Amino acid sequence: MIKGIFIILLFYFLGQGISYLIQGFVPGNIIGMILLFLSLYFKAISPDNVKDVANVFTRNMAIFFIPAGAGLLGAYGVISKFWMSILIVCSVSTVLVIVVVAIVQQQMEQRRK
Repeated sequence: MIKGIFIILLFYFLGQGISYLIQGFVPGNIIGMILLFLSLYFKAISPDNVKDVANVFTRNMAIFFIPAGAGLLGAYGVISKFWMSILIVCSVSTVLVIVVVAIVQQQMEQRRK
């Protein structure tokens, strides 16, 4: 479990460092997740090393949304001015994600057959 925490934190801090070097063009946590994904995909890291920690994070995911919700409350003035635009963007992007996931899922099922 400690090894998994170390690996995840290592990729998080690598992502933060790269984000700092490119002056924040892409958030560090996104870069870190991409690096971790690539390391798992190319088998540089065994999934068994991070499986337990990933399961703990996934089970407790709701806790990680609390700071984001508090941040939204802090930006209430901006959000109240643009609530309709935000609602439309969220709705359209949600529909697009559902459509893309459905298409990818269908293609993956066809390849298995």
